[in-house]
Amino acid sequence: MSNAAPTAKPHPKLQPHFHSMEQQLEASTLGMWVFLVTEVMFFGGMFMAYLVYRNMYPHAWVEASHELNWQLGGLNTMVLIMSSLTMALAVRAAMLGQKRGQLVNLSLTILLGCVFLVVKFFEYKAKFEHHLVPGPHFDPTLEQGMQIFFSLYFMLTGVHAAHMIIGIVMMTIILTMAARDSFNAEYYTPVEVAGLYWHFVDIVWIFLFPLLYLLGRHGA
Repeated sequence: MSNAAPTAKPHPKLQPHFHSMEQQLEASTLGMWVFLVTEVMFFGGMFMAYLVYRNMYPHAWVEASHELNWQLGGLNTMVLIMSSLTMALAVRAAMLGQKRGQLVNLSLTILLGCVFLVVKFFEYKAKFEHHLVPGPHFDPTLEQGMQIFFSLYFMLTGVHAAHMIIGIVMMTIILTMAARDSFNAEYYTPVEVAGLYWHFVDIVWIFLFPLLYLLGRHGA
């Protein structure tokens, strides 16, 4: 008769190429960090263009910045800071196996992301009305530096908004999984990884807000 101890049954969420849930979480987290590094390089190119042209047209940059609604930009900043808090609370609830905490905080995160996009819609709408959107109806009287500023403004904020939409879709999927009791103290990897993405998108906006909206405000 064999005296070998019975092998513990692996967790149902453990993928066959991992030895443990801890290893799976670490690998998934590392994978997201690697992806975010590529995102930093992606946004970095646009930020570099911003710096180059700001040095070339400093006066036009300040004048164009004053055409932006810093109050709405500030509101969106507060909205995203709050969404980072609710996202962090959702991850904590998942780690503790608290279903209600996951559902509430994930729902709030999605809601705040939608609020951000609605505010951004009204900002874009005002720019269309004032012919400040690059294209056939762009105000031809604007000096070249201001035209470049608004081109970069829509490029930076547009790409950021696209990332926000992706994040909302991702959080909706995570919310659906949480409603089906998919996460507990042993398995919360999707919430953790999705949270890293959401925080990254929020941090990008923290840089965009002062760079685009607050130029020259100190001297106003």
